[in-house]
Amino acid sequence: MTTQDFQPSRRTVLSGSAALAVAGSSVLTAVAGPAAAAAEKTAVRQDQTKGFKPMLQGSYVTTKDGVQIYVKQWGPQTGQPVVFSHGWPLTGDAFEDQMMFLAQHGYRTIAHDRRGHGRSSQPGFGNDLDHYADDLAAVTEALGLKNAVHVGHSTGGGEVARYIGRHGVSRVAKAALIGAIPPIMVKTDWNPDGVPMEVFDGIRAGVKADRSQFFRDLTTPFYGYNRPGAKVSQGVIDSFWMQGMMGSLLAEYECVKAFSETDQREDLKKMIVPTLVMHGDDDQIVPIATSAKAAVALLPKGTLKVVAGAPHGMCTTHKDIVNEELLAFIRS
Repeated sequence: MTTQDFQPSRRTVLSGSAALAVAGSSVLTAVAGPAAAAAEKTAVRQDQTKGFKPMLQGSYVTTKDGVQIYVKQWGPQTGQPVVFSHGWPLTGDAFEDQMMFLAQHGYRTIAHDRRGHGRSSQPGFGNDLDHYADDLAAVTEALGLKNAVHVGHSTGGGEVARYIGRHGVSRVAKAALIGAIPPIMVKTDWNPDGVPMEVFDGIRAGVKADRSQFFRDLTTPFYGYNRPGAKVSQGVIDSFWMQGMMGSLLAEYECVKAFSETDQREDLKKMIVPTLVMHGDDDQIVPIATSAKAAVALLPKGTLKVVAGAPHGMCTTHKDIVNEELLAFIRS
């Protein structure tokens, strides 16, 4: 027998270290109590995320809090990036018409599924605009985006505004808000013409009771299918329903508070890049008077474009107009 027989293997050392770590945690809990153990775990998590840099692996970007954000990219990688943030309760697929159109014009088009929606992780936390904005920042960093144009529809418009409000414009060239929620949707003392809270309580009740049927019913006002002469597409209805059902019930329920009650007046004031505000004058979901018209008054470089007769889902129903307006705005 040689001294090598007494040399521990790497596996033995690692196993022993793991055992000591578990034992140490148990001792800490027993001696100092649960609070000390929780504090130690928090410190470990903070140490693990210190200096964290998000990276793209396959089709996913992992955020510092461990959420995987699904990302898809079309068009030449050398083109100017155009980043899309989708509305509730949809996914990045809601922008496929704009993505393909701009990709065919030489732009690098990018869309992600918001946390809790589509193909992204479904965590039980972080369903608010601050986390949505930080996830968007993680995507832009992981993809190394610079001079990007950010386009947000509905809740996605709030995400874009909060992203710029929290992270600045160092990576941003321009922004476009389409049928977007800022500065706030709900009725408040300073927004007396806003949507009553009872409406959002009704949305939450509908989602909780039978979100499958609720999403099917929602497509009627969303796309203006209840208007005379409207051309109803069963395919569009099915796509909306499918995207909505891909998400987490919890995330979609909690997102209602995020898109209705978040005050974004300060975010809009920080959007110092050229910003296109596009809204349909027949939007039955996000009223134009207290959203687009109020937002453009707060934007340092905002331009309002009203699309006559367009509903909330105009990126689909009026896609040709939206595509041409976006292309002209990006090129201007």
